[in-house]
Amino acid sequence: MATIFSRIIAGDIPCYKIAENERYFAFLDINPLAEGHTLVVPKHEVDYIFDLEDEELQGMIVFAKQVAAKIKSKIECKKVAMVVLGLEVPHAHIHLIPMNSENDVDFHKNKLVLTPDEFAKIAKSIAE
Repeated sequence: MATIFSRIIAGDIPCYKIAENERYFAFLDINPLAEGHTLVVPKHEVDYIFDLEDEELQGMIVFAKQVAAKIKSKIECKKVAMVVLGLEVPHAHIHLIPMNSENDVDFHKNKLVLTPDEFAKIAKSIAE
């Protein structure tokens, strides 16, 4: 059975897409720690990021770097954190989180609540 991320990539579930190429897909996290919190996933479904072939993992990191640069250019922050975390979706993914302090990357804190219009505005801004 396809993961929720595979279903998002296939267009079966809507998302706020940030970027895409033939191998990778980036979209806003719907439970964000910060505005612009983005998930980067390979289109090839693999549960554990370190089970990706070396070339695919390298490509995913480079793609994430490009997406992080877009985020940093549109969202006011000191840096964009890259976090590999999560057991809830068995599909390798990287979190890109705009941050001004290390506390901004605390997954135990309350998530932001944004409206669909706010998500769409953020996604449009970053994707430009």
